[in-house]
Amino acid sequence: MVTLDTIISLAKRRGFVFQSSEIYGGLNGCWDFGPLGVELLRNLKEEWWKAMTYRDDIEGLDSSILMHPKVWEASGHVAQFTDPMIDNKVSKARYRADNLIEEYIERLKKKNKTELATEIEQKLSKATEPKDFYDIIVEYKIPDPVSGTTEWTEVRNFNLMFKTFIGAVEDASSVVYLRPETAQGIYVNFKNVLDSSRQKIPFGIAQIGKAFRNEINTKNFLFRTREFEQMEMQYFVEPGTENHWFEYWMEERMKWYQSLGFKAESLRFKEHEKLAHYASRAVDIEFNFPFG
Repeated sequence: MVTLDTIISLAKRRGFVFQSSEIYGGLNGCWDFGPLGVELLRNLKEEWWKAMTYRDDIEGLDSSILMHPKVWEASGHVAQFTDPMIDNKVSKARYRADNLIEEYIERLKKKNKTELATEIEQKLSKATEPKDFYDIIVEYKIPDPVSGTTEWTEVRNFNLMFKTFIGAVEDASSVVYLRPETAQGIYVNFKNVLDSSRQKIPFGIAQIGKAFRNEINTKNFLFRTREFEQMEMQYFVEPGTENHWFEYWMEERMKWYQSLGFKAESLRFKEHEKLAHYASRAVDIEFNFPFG
């Protein structure tokens, strides 16, 4: 059976991906693309760019990684772009509280304790505040995977944006953030692109660029990292037509993945139950990897 470890070993051996700063022990959650990896990445970006921007209704953009902090205040990221964090007092291990609960649920299912797993799942689906996650962990005595103990700190919100300073003085007036996603660069340039390209709604703006998230835990190779590249297109529509265009782009993206050679039976749509603070609907396209 192909495992994630098998893929990681192959990727390194063939020169696709290396651990960042490996000669100094590596930097957790950061990866370097090697000779073959960078070519694969370049080809993928070119295919995506052609599919997205070689149309009459989509324009390209390359916005700055650093933006005015008011952008992130207005978008809600400063206040709400957070994950619930908890520490074990014995092992000092740190976890995303929701992930800790989800992994415990999976362990229960493997032990055929489906009734208890379902009960916890139902409570987790309603959890929104740090106290909600903490109460679940305490009520069901969820143990630390490292130490096996149930001695936990309180759950608190942890902002995922990397903060830095611009200029010579490090104070509140010089705070800026590394963008956690590329969408905001598109939104703030909406009118600039609209006026300069003479587009009319509906139309889209696409860009490819780096984004950064200070994840509590990085895991699963390239699936959760602190520095990553996004290929993103925002499509602007008239109010009342959003459902039509959402369905249209779902199908278009699925067709694109299949055009790359992925088999239809290996792909599926997955509707999000929990939404980001800015979303009214979200759907992922999932690929059935050999390891799940």
